[in-house]
Amino acid sequence: MKRAGVVLILLLAFGGIADAAYLAQHEASGEPLLCNIEYLSGCNTVAQSPYSHLFGIPLAEYGILFYGVIFVLAALELVVFDRLLRRLLQGAALLGVLASLVFTLIQIFLIGALCVYCLASALITLLILILAGLIEPVRAARPLPPPLPMPPAA
Repeated sequence: MKRAGVVLILLLAFGGIADAAYLAQHEASGEPLLCNIEYLSGCNTVAQSPYSHLFGIPLAEYGILFYGVIFVLAALELVVFDRLLRRLLQGAALLGVLASLVFTLIQIFLIGALCVYCLASALITLLILILAGLIEPVRAARPLPPPLPMPPAA
């Protein structure tokens, strides 16, 4: 299951890169996004809002970077099998889910519109977090066994 989970993370990260690249390409070209799904047709409203940039950089470019890091960590995990890589993957995925939660709340409460591409990215990130947790669950450290009694001194 571990290897299959990592392969699924790779596929999800690739999908996330494609999603973010589509948004970044439309940001750069200024063309409107294709978005005509009932109740989720606010893609252009969200993309043109002042909340679509952080430090002057479009959020979609951060998304490409995020999913690229996830992809590289998962690819390395397939080859190296290292606990540190799994923890980094889990930490990055958790950070991504928290950011997605904040961005979704901004869409709902501040912008008043929902973007299907942003919600797809949030779902991808959540699935990555779940799979990263299944690869190796984070458990509390086991207590050390009690020390062996010392033989009496002669």
